[in-house]
Amino acid sequence: MSMTMTEKILANTSKQEKVEAGDLIMANINTAMIHDLTGPLALESYNKINNKKLTNPENIVIIFDHQVPADSQEAAKNHQILRQFAKQENIKNFYDINEGICHQILPEKGHIIPGTVTVGSDSHTCTHGAFGSFSTGIGSTDMAMVLSTGQLWFKVPETMQFNIQGNLPENTTSKDVILNIIRQTKQDGATYKTAEFTGQTIKDMGMSERMVLSNMAIEMGAKTGLIEVDKKTEQYLKTRVTKPYTTYKTDADATSLEKIEINVENLEPQIACPNRVDNVKPVSEIDVEIDQVFLGSCTNGRIEDLRQAAKILKNQKINKNVRMLVIPASREIYKQALKEGLLEIFNESGAVICNPCCGPCLGGHIGVIGDDEISLSTSNRNFKGRQGSPKGKVYLSSPIIAAQSAITGKITAP
Repeated sequence: MSMTMTEKILANTSKQEKVEAGDLIMANINTAMIHDLTGPLALESYNKINNKKLTNPENIVIIFDHQVPADSQEAAKNHQILRQFAKQENIKNFYDINEGICHQILPEKGHIIPGTVTVGSDSHTCTHGAFGSFSTGIGSTDMAMVLSTGQLWFKVPETMQFNIQGNLPENTTSKDVILNIIRQTKQDGATYKTAEFTGQTIKDMGMSERMVLSNMAIEMGAKTGLIEVDKKTEQYLKTRVTKPYTTYKTDADATSLEKIEINVENLEPQIACPNRVDNVKPVSEIDVEIDQVFLGSCTNGRIEDLRQAAKILKNQKINKNVRMLVIPASREIYKQALKEGLLEIFNESGAVICNPCCGPCLGGHIGVIGDDEISLSTSNRNFKGRQGSPKGKVYLSSPIIAAQSAITGKITAP
C-alpha cells in the first residue's frame, strides 16, 4: 500500500485505508481561514445555505491583512461584516488589524497541524505545506461548504517530488531555488499536483526558508507545496501547537510519484521578470533601474529576511531615486525586529517602515506604483497591475538582492 504523503494525509482525513491519485474524496477540514478581502464573499455564499450552521467554529480563523487599517469605506464595511460574524458566532480565532499577514499568523498562532487538511480563501494557503499539512486555497463557495459542513471534496493529486541537493552559494537563498524551479517547470507545469520538496538542501533550511518554497508552489500551478516534518518543524511547533498530530512521509515506490532532481551548488541569485513568475533570469543578466523596493509579503517578510536585508543596509543609504518599503509579516516579527535594532537600521537608511500587512501585493492599499514605474519586490507575483498601475513593471527577488538594489538604484547582487 505504497502512497505519497498527500495520499496518506487525504486517506486519513477522509477515513479511508488507502486512496490513489485521481480518486474523489470528502476530507475533514482541520483549519479554515478567511481574510478581510475574500471573507465577505464566503459569508455571502454561506448565508444562502438553507438551515446553515457552523459545524466547527473552533476550526475557523478570521484574519485582517489585505486592507489594514481600512483604507476605504468598502474596506471598513468588509471589516464590520467579519467582526459582526465573529462576535455573533463566537469565533475565538479572530485577528483584527493589528496582527499581520494570514499565512504568517496561522502557523505563529498554532493553527497549522501536521497531517491535517488546511484550507483558506487565498491562493497562497499552500504555504502551510511547509509544516506537513495538506494546505490549499479554495474559492468562496467552497469555503461556504466548509463553514457549513466542516468538510470539502478533493480529487487526490499526483505528486511532483523535487529532490534538491547541494550547498547554496553565498547570497543565494530559498527564493532563488523556487524561482529557478518555476523557470524550469513553467507556470502551469504542476497544475493540480502536489509539489513536494525534499533533499539535503531542504533539510539544511530553516522553517522560514521552507515556507518560501511552499508559498510559491501555486506559481507553477501546484495544489500545495509539501515538506516532510522533521526536528526543525517540531521545534517550531513545540511552543505553538498543543494538539497531538501524526506525520507522514512519501513512499519511494508510490505509483503517482514523479521525481525531479535539482542541484543548486552553482545557482546564482534569480530574478523573475515582468509579467510572469516563470520569466526567470540570473541576476547577472539583468540591467534595470528601479523606482521602488518592497521588502515583505507572505513570501519574504519574516525575521530572517529582515536580518538579511538589514545586514546589507547597515551604515548605507538608499539611493536618492529609490523609495523602499519595509513591511514585517506579523506583529511578532515586527517586535523582534524592533528588539534586534533592525528597524532602526532600515529607518536610518531611508526606508519607510509600515505596519504588518500585505502592502503593495495585489495592488494593495499602500505602496502602489504608478505608470512606467518599476518595483523590485520580495513577494510572489509580478503580473501586470499586481502592485498598482498596469503600465508599471514588477520584478521579483530575494531580500538580499532587494536590499543591495535599493542602495545602487538598479537590480544588483552584492
